[in-house]
Amino acid sequence: MSTAEEFTRKLIEELIARHPIDSAVALASVNREEQLRLVFSQPPRVAAELLRRLNPDDAAPLLVDATPDAARDVLAAMEPTVIADLIARLSDEARATLIALMSPALARELGEIMEFPAGTAGKLMDSRATRFRRDETVEQALDRLRRVSERRISDLMIVDSEGRLEAIVPLHVAAGADPEIELGALAQTDPVAVEPVTRSEEVVELLEKHRLASLPVVDLDRRLIGVISYDALLKAAQQDAVADAQAMVGASREERALSTPWEAIKSRLPWLHINLGTAFVASAVVGMFDHTIAQITALAALMPIVAGQSGNTGAQALAVTQRGLALREIRTAHLFRLMRKEAVVGASNGLVIASITALGVLLQSRNLALAAVISVAMVCSMTIAAISGCVIPIVLTMLGRDPATASAIILTSITDIIGFFSFLGLATLMAAQLLAG
Repeated sequence: MSTAEEFTRKLIEELIARHPIDSAVALASVNREEQLRLVFSQPPRVAAELLRRLNPDDAAPLLVDATPDAARDVLAAMEPTVIADLIARLSDEARATLIALMSPALARELGEIMEFPAGTAGKLMDSRATRFRRDETVEQALDRLRRVSERRISDLMIVDSEGRLEAIVPLHVAAGADPEIELGALAQTDPVAVEPVTRSEEVVELLEKHRLASLPVVDLDRRLIGVISYDALLKAAQQDAVADAQAMVGASREERALSTPWEAIKSRLPWLHINLGTAFVASAVVGMFDHTIAQITALAALMPIVAGQSGNTGAQALAVTQRGLALREIRTAHLFRLMRKEAVVGASNGLVIASITALGVLLQSRNLALAAVISVAMVCSMTIAAISGCVIPIVLTMLGRDPATASAIILTSITDIIGFFSFLGLATLMAAQLLAG
């Protein structure tokens, strides 16, 4: 590569890095072949930023047309949420081709993002939401609508440079307006929107209350991720009614209130077996220290305090993590970040609770060594419990299990074992001091 070519390449890269929005707008004005050449001649990080700023309907086909190696490098540099938005606009075949280029971890994370629970707005929405800018004219907007005529669009969704929903222009308003007027002049600001985990019942209420032709779906940062049409909602409601009728007569594989006893037994009994096994493990841990308990009977009375506090600490972390997974606030990739946070929270709360507990034990038993043992055990067990509370549901999610079904059972077993082991283990190490006290 000549010096002039190298200088030009660096100049273009610097321009895109400093002005990504303007670069994307300029890129949108050239033909597709030129877009493909300009985007994938850049380093993967820069190309990923350009694709993120381009209109998704234009950016998605570019990934398909790129060489496999170029597409693989750019996909690796993109945020999974951006990838999900782009590949949702492709055919099943094209989507499968791009997913095959990804690492297993990225493909798994992408699947988690794109899969929403049944009966929620995320399950009902069309993720191929067509986005518009305020400065686009009515003529430009209608021209783009003709290119995606296979989609049923009732409202034009206006977003900012980061993809956040700003306003809505009803299609009938745009169709009757001056072709040269900008969409921003017609926009209805502060539009009604829902999050992807909003229940379908709430979606129905909003559509009926506000007489909406469609309802935008946004994430926690109010970025547009999909649109629900009224027709799609009615169809989903009919399907849900049929599924509920089948469940009432035991036709569904999932347990319902009116499922047969055998259905309930099949779903519940395996977890009771697991719980029984872990209970035996916890009992065995206590049995390891029966000599210490026989010597220092006060330990038996204090054991439930340590196990109970660690159990509550773990349950708090578990509830917050499960909510984060359900609301798509977190993904499995956030595991170590969550572990660090919960370790700090568990240790800090443990220090406070342990201090109060130690004071109570000291006043009751007049045994300084016993107060020290229970305080140290409580800090250790509460820290481990908090970490376990965030780790368990994420690990179960990685394994393809429902974290809401099994997390509480596993967590209870872990907190009991850790609580008993830390308390009785320390007591055994300090048995001489405890007896002297």
